[in-house]
Amino acid sequence: MTMTDTRNTENIQNTENTQQSAGNMQKNFENPRQNSDKAQNAENSLNVANGNSVRNPQSEILLIIPAYNEAENIERVVDEIIADYPELDYVVVTDGPTDGTDIICRNRGYNTVELPENLGLTGCFRNGMIYACKKGYKYAVQFDGDGQHRPEYVSIMKEKADEGYDIVMGSRFLPDGRAGEKVSVLKDIKELYKENSGIKEKNNQDRESANEARNRMSAARGFGSMLIRKAIRLKTGAVITDPTCGMRLYNRCVMKMFATHEKLSPEPDTMALLIRHGARVAEVPVRVCDREAGSSYLNPVKAAKYMYRILVSILKIK
Repeated sequence: MTMTDTRNTENIQNTENTQQSAGNMQKNFENPRQNSDKAQNAENSLNVANGNSVRNPQSEILLIIPAYNEAENIERVVDEIIADYPELDYVVVTDGPTDGTDIICRNRGYNTVELPENLGLTGCFRNGMIYACKKGYKYAVQFDGDGQHRPEYVSIMKEKADEGYDIVMGSRFLPDGRAGEKVSVLKDIKELYKENSGIKEKNNQDRESANEARNRMSAARGFGSMLIRKAIRLKTGAVITDPTCGMRLYNRCVMKMFATHEKLSPEPDTMALLIRHGARVAEVPVRVCDREAGSSYLNPVKAAKYMYRILVSILKIK
């Protein structure tokens, strides 16, 4: 099964899986000792996640980089972290790629967890969380392998987490220095395209067509993000400006939840579930770059289906 097929299957099951996990979330926040014991059992049973480097004792943060077919991007992403952000540890979790991403990581000596088959984002990220718990990190960051997430924001996220938050989410819609300002839907869409798409204008017709397609995609995602944002506020009372931004930092308590609950996915419905059951969540402003190479598994139709399923899942949270 391809990554696209796996993730589509996961999204179909997200509503049911999220509800199965909901009954345990409150207990986990109230009983960290029990959750710690479960995490220890998961760590002890870990046999596939055996990264090839020793933890930097000076680092409290692990970047978890899920990677399916990212052969065109992974070297640029990891090499920048190694060269410019030595205070950050990372692990690339290769999810049964078919384009040689795992071979590149192996040949370059990257710290890598190699999954024997394609598990999809949920299973891939869970293995990264198990690895983070096993190595004793204080924080773990969900970090894309396609170059869209920027490592310079990690320190800002950590500073916010040190204030006592369980999850710190990056937001493309929070202006610098004006956190919490209400942003209109129209401005959301414009900012997502104008500031974060990184699309370079070209004069030839093919490039213009590509730009128009990306603009439509950005507008659709902005609209879907607005609906999800409203659903989260309806179910939890929390105001989250950018629930679909995938750059998120988790503290150890939440790390253990992901490590011990197979059905938790690093998606907006899980964020809503955790907020509903007591997680303390904050946002910090970030900028997201456009993918420079390769292609996303989400085309407009799949993106619309994804948004719909996430929206339904959030609305069913109790």
